[in-house]
Amino acid sequence: MNLPSPLYPRQLTPRIAQALLDTRVVLLAGPRQAGKTTLARHFAAQGLRYLTLDDELTRLSAREDPAGLVRSLDRAVIDEIQRAPGLLLAIKKSVDEDPRPGRFLLTGSAHLMALPTVADSLAGRMETLCLLPLSQSEIEGRTANWIDQVFAGQLLQPDTTAVGDALLERVLRGGYPEAMARPTAARRAAWARQYLDALIQRDVRDVAGIDKLDQLPRFARALAQTAGQMCNYTQLGGQVQLDGKTAARYVRLFEQLYLLKRVEVWARNRLSRVVKTPKLQFIDAGLLASLTRLGLDQVQQDRHRFGPVLESFVFGELLKHSTTAADDYQLLYYRDADQVEVDMVLENTAGHLVGVEVKASATVSSRDLRGLRKLASAAGQAFKMGVVLYDGPQTLPLGDRLWAAPIASLWGAG
Repeated sequence: MNLPSPLYPRQLTPRIAQALLDTRVVLLAGPRQAGKTTLARHFAAQGLRYLTLDDELTRLSAREDPAGLVRSLDRAVIDEIQRAPGLLLAIKKSVDEDPRPGRFLLTGSAHLMALPTVADSLAGRMETLCLLPLSQSEIEGRTANWIDQVFAGQLLQPDTTAVGDALLERVLRGGYPEAMARPTAARRAAWARQYLDALIQRDVRDVAGIDKLDQLPRFARALAQTAGQMCNYTQLGGQVQLDGKTAARYVRLFEQLYLLKRVEVWARNRLSRVVKTPKLQFIDAGLLASLTRLGLDQVQQDRHRFGPVLESFVFGELLKHSTTAADDYQLLYYRDADQVEVDMVLENTAGHLVGVEVKASATVSSRDLRGLRKLASAAGQAFKMGVVLYDGPQTLPLGDRLWAAPIASLWGAG
């Protein structure tokens, strides 16, 4: 697998360029070390002044005299805006007085819109775009969007070499550029520890007033053991001596920091979704593998441990495709009263659905179609396709609107 260069082309680049043409403020959000600064510097080189709030003096100016700092700027990139969120009110005043598009490109490693007072400050003035770790499509230099294609009734042609150990290697590496460059699982685990420490020591302090930071690494490891499962806050908290309310707060915090995502259940009645139990999915499979201490040797000894990590890998790839897709899509899951599940359900703005089952083996059986068939029955005409993504090379029909396709079709050619 070719490793990305520091200037690896990102599929979000044209979206940012388009937004800067008609929107006063553009926020590039996403997890730490996903490549936001590299992309922001690319736009700064096109005539925007570059400031980073990682710089101590710049951060002091932003906190002590935000209005003065913003007044000194015409068009600017401001990196790591979550380190001085008070700057957003000064930016709001500036763009209200001078509403030219493309005034500010901001980056943030925390979900700023979830912070108190921030959501209203730039409403109607700012577009938010999400940059996640590298997708396999970006790594391979492919631009076809799997989600758009499947809703059009087509499956991408897979990379037939990405099966077996080759697929396993991709999953365990994940998409963070620095982790990908590490040659062994042990080195990636070392990177993951440092990454988590940086996340907790810096970003958590910026977005939340949490006293006992030493609880968070243990809680993250407990979350990693429950990836892909329904979220029971009381049970989660009990593993690290926390009450359910504190555990729920910590999960929301990690979601703000783009470590994981709560996935809601699909229901025909949208209002009923809010009372269902969400699942937890990690956004990067490589980071999840490191947190669970899963490497190639461990997978070969116990293949069952690979399933949740592979599911997170597929979830992450679909989430990345959703950030650059032509339509807006929700990522959900399906579970009925008989506890029959579908790993992922994609829903577009028209309410049409595509179900996705993830299979870690090279074979598919009729039993693997049970959840997709029940989803198809429940959704009726809204159900467009069901796909079992498996560790094999062939794309084959399995009945009415049902298909088996290689996991590698996620980064296939159109």
